Amino acid sequence: MATLIHTLRDHSDDVNCCAFSSSCLATCSLDKSIRIYSLNDFTELPYSPLKGHTYAVHCCCFSPSGHTLASCSTDGATIVWDARDGRMLAVLEQPTGSPVRVCRFSPESSYLVSGAADGSVVLWNMHSMKIYRSGNVKDGSLVACAFSPCGNFFVTGSSCGDLTVWDDKMRCLCNEKAHDLGVTCCDISSHPVSDGEHASGYFQMASCGQDNKIKVWFILFADFLGGELRYKCTLSGHSAPVLACAFSYDGQMLYDQSVHVWQLDNRQPCAGNAIESNSKIRTAENWSEDDVSAWLCAQGFAELVGLFKVNNIDGKELLNLTRESLTNELKIESLGLRSKILQKIKELRIKTVSVSIAVPDEFLCPITRELMKDPVIAADGYSYEKEAIENWISNKRRSSPMTNLPLPSLVLTPNRTLKMAISRWLETQQKCGETTSF
Repeated sequence: MATLIHTLRDHSDDVNCCAFSSSCLATCSLDKSIRIYSLNDFTELPYSPLKGHTYAVHCCCFSPSGHTLASCSTDGATIVWDARDGRMLAVLEQPTGSPVRVCRFSPESSYLVSGAADGSVVLWNMHSMKIYRSGNVKDGSLVACAFSPCGNFFVTGSSCGDLTVWDDKMRCLCNEKAHDLGVTCCDISSHPVSDGEHASGYFQMASCGQDNKIKVWFILFADFLGGELRYKCTLSGHSAPVLACAFSYDGQMLYDQSVHVWQLDNRQPCAGNAIESNSKIRTAENWSEDDVSAWLCAQGFAELVGLFKVNNIDGKELLNLTRESLTNELKIESLGLRSKILQKIKELRIKTVSVSIAVPDEFLCPITRELMKDPVIAADGYSYEKEAIENWISNKRRSSPMTNLPLPSLVLTPNRTLKMAISRWLETQQKCGETTSF
């Protein structure tokens, strides 16, 4: 049985990732910040939040010692922080300038991997804070990474569904199509397989994806043989995209909502023979009244908290609010205030759709990775959310977020065809009963 012990509501926008060290919890968000909390009492540390990124922070991770924290962002940088005092130790710019989606430390903290939206992957030397090696996957954005227990090999997962095994010289050892709709996460067990059928050096790896599946693999790391990835089985228990999976180490791991724990049929040591997976994040329709109060404060409507509390407005009620209910039931007289609230609710409904349903990738802005409301075509031929690409350009960036090549023009053309396609898709989801009506 699991018990909720604390809720953290300090970020002003969606949380993208969280990471644990032995003494701290780190969270990163679309609000461009990283926050660090003590695990003793969940108080935020004095030097938190950490601010250095200029766009949304996608991923954060602690080094094995817990002394160093890395974060990566749409701004094309991976920042290394001293987790003990919050000092910025280094800003590691992705050579291509592409948004960085994932970062991971090696087991000995000697290296850090950063993977970007354009498929570029960089192995950084943590002693010199310089690039050690770099490479590229054939297609898709890099969204997942896991190191072997020895640190001499690592695996990356991409949005096009491939798993790629690399050695520490950045040689591609093997590549396997794993998930048709894209990989979302991967993890390697720290305990070797010992079932009598596989030679020493084999480990189990799990991957999960947008296809609602978890796949288990045997992976061999050997200096003289390179790497070998061998499919074992598929775990089918989720009815939605599986966003995260992890091998247990001491049986204490916990994920919020839709968690399945799987017992694997091999004779590994018991500490490491379960996978936990998370298929859905907590959407607005599942919010409590307290969650709604926190959302109101974050949107600048703190004066409405008492009114919404008295009327018992939870997440489901919030998403169903209309102009009439705001006027007649909640007695909000100001037309301007009603319009602002409805606009924020509309944005929240769109976010609820994008996290609870497998949204077609072409409907997501490459910069924010959110469902587009006002798509425009830039001179590079890619479509972006208008506000996101305007912000990108206004920060004196004259290169494409996708290719890093110079933009021949700053003209943005409305993509009406894509906008209509997104509207039709949303209507279809409404008819199927999979989202709250607009």
